[in-house]
Amino acid sequence: MDDMTKVSTADAATLGDEYMDAATLGTPHMLARRHGPVGWMVFNNPARRNAVRLDMWAAIPRILHAFEADPGIRVIAVSGAGDRAFVSGADISQFEQQRSGPEAVAAYDLVAEQATAALKSASKPTVAVIRGWCIGGGVGVAVSCDLRWAADSATFGVPAGRLGLGYGMAGVKTLMDLVGPARTKDIFYTARHIPAAEALAMGLIDRVVPGATLLDMAHAQFDGIAANAPLTLRTLKAAVAALADGAPTDDPAIAAMVAGCFASDDYAEGRRAFMEKRPPVFQGR
Repeated sequence: MDDMTKVSTADAATLGDEYMDAATLGTPHMLARRHGPVGWMVFNNPARRNAVRLDMWAAIPRILHAFEADPGIRVIAVSGAGDRAFVSGADISQFEQQRSGPEAVAAYDLVAEQATAALKSASKPTVAVIRGWCIGGGVGVAVSCDLRWAADSATFGVPAGRLGLGYGMAGVKTLMDLVGPARTKDIFYTARHIPAAEALAMGLIDRVVPGATLLDMAHAQFDGIAANAPLTLRTLKAAVAALADGAPTDDPAIAAMVAGCFASDDYAEGRRAFMEKRPPVFQGR
């Protein structure tokens, strides 16, 4: 296996078994792997520091749809092959042919927007596990996840101003909701590289750990998340999204999801497990 074109052997062992093959995904540059209850979506273009090609954007909804449909997958992790980059941005070498005129730009942007929308709308917890460069479109992918955990050597930035690119309001809002208006302007105005410690301080990411321990920490945390009641987590995620969009605290759709938790087999299991002083075994129903 060539480690410049495929995920490293060490990563393959750490991230689990193949879940969907390249023919199903329509590209060899995205990987879908499974490690216990965790579905790993891996950007697999290490020769270009995992820069995102159009075929990679197109594969993202396919992977997420499969992970969402599988009740055995409780957490969705997003990562880049190797430790040099999470995603170093869009593959600019494709822009001359695929993003050079109004129609081509619109077509390309639609595929990319559908990919990030699929991440944002996933009902299961999504976590970006970030090593190395997280630049441009990589930041867009990361902020579309629920949580962002990074190695202390990770570096962030959005160099749109150096390329003459325009960023749509949806992407700007997602970033601004995390870091606020002034820091969003800072990120775009300066197009500078932001170290992990500063990214943590500004709220762009949620955790920073030594790079050598990042995957071990992620696996341990994923096991804890996966052991919790899926319906509870799904309801919480929906409630946070609704409140962020300005929904009232008595939103009927969320109230129905809350009622569904109390009516579920998992709630009965949680009560029994508490009384019997044992870990609960939740089934998501």
